[in-house]
Amino acid sequence: MALTDIAIRKVAPTDKALRLFDGGGLYLEVSPAGGKWWRFKYRHGGKEKRLSLGTYPDTGLADARAKHAAARKLLAAGVDPGEQRKAEKVATLERSANTFAAVAAELLAPRAKKLAPGSVERERRLLETDLAPIGNVAIADVTAPMLLRALRKVEHRGAVETAHRARMLASQVFRYAIATGRADRNPAVDLLGALQQPDKTHFASLTEPADVAPLLRALWGYQGSPVVNAALKLAPLFFVRPGELRRARWADIDLDAAEWRFTASKTGTPHIVPLASQAVDILRELHLLTGRGMYVFPGVRGRDRAMSENTVNAAMRRMGFDGDTMTGHGFRAMARTILDEVLGFRPDFIEHQLAHAVRDPNGRAYNRTAHLPERRKMMQGWADYLDALRTDANVVPIKRKASQA
Repeated sequence: MALTDIAIRKVAPTDKALRLFDGGGLYLEVSPAGGKWWRFKYRHGGKEKRLSLGTYPDTGLADARAKHAAARKLLAAGVDPGEQRKAEKVATLERSANTFAAVAAELLAPRAKKLAPGSVERERRLLETDLAPIGNVAIADVTAPMLLRALRKVEHRGAVETAHRARMLASQVFRYAIATGRADRNPAVDLLGALQQPDKTHFASLTEPADVAPLLRALWGYQGSPVVNAALKLAPLFFVRPGELRRARWADIDLDAAEWRFTASKTGTPHIVPLASQAVDILRELHLLTGRGMYVFPGVRGRDRAMSENTVNAAMRRMGFDGDTMTGHGFRAMARTILDEVLGFRPDFIEHQLAHAVRDPNGRAYNRTAHLPERRKMMQGWADYLDALRTDANVVPIKRKASQA
């Protein structure tokens, strides 16, 4: 006879285990200690097997019958319900090991040995606070709307720039998950343009040629370590973002081809810096000192760490250029202004070289090789112009635009 709730509640344990059958292989096993387990006895592949369906009263009679019916349905389809459960447990364990937070920790662990402590702390804070809402979600299950909800919370507290940094960090984690086979797509890419735009912050910069000339002479005359001296000379030649400069790797630089290829930190896209002959000369000399290590500009604490993020700015402070006059980021504004307003290079060439997101008339992003021959000429012309400024050869007034290059 089928079981009833009353019969189950009244059954008393005995010296031996009792089995109360409900039909179709479902039964309740009562242990001598009084514990009650639901079991399903079935045959598959010519073998008798048992499947646990929970304990009473946590799993009531109706729930046990529902689980039993589901197991019988699998069995009718030729699937062993016991093996199916094992497979589901393995998948659950894999998913828990591949949460967004777990994959992020795996990605950032080796980077923490190379980044400055301040950078490590910033990334940790982004993950533990701003990206916490998706931290325990399997990375393959994170969707663009889920990520956007997390970033909206950051926006609503007024930290718009932090929201953009969190999106970029999330994008790095998703790219790593794709590369390691734990995700198929990067939902952070779908959020480009979805966040509020931060207020424009203008980094202090010198953009008048007459003011740039003494800065260049100070940079070239700085009495510091060979690594710092090289970084100061190359910063205006490259006008990349400060973090990209200090983390430059020898593996990304081809001195024979006069190219530096890397991934732009702001856009996450491949970027090429054509190297002027002056830059190649400086790098060849520096290669004799740091070429055996990973970084072009290693830090003072070892070749396995990049130069500190404040090194260039600190050197300029010692030269008398305070934070309201010039910053490491200011070399970008310097180049953008003078290349356009003085030397007359096309704005789109300049924007490409600044690694800004430039799009064609159809809205598609240009690839990294766009206008590369023209950009090579521009970068050589820029280096020659800086040399002329530094040596007082010819200073062109900023308000007079030169002929188109």
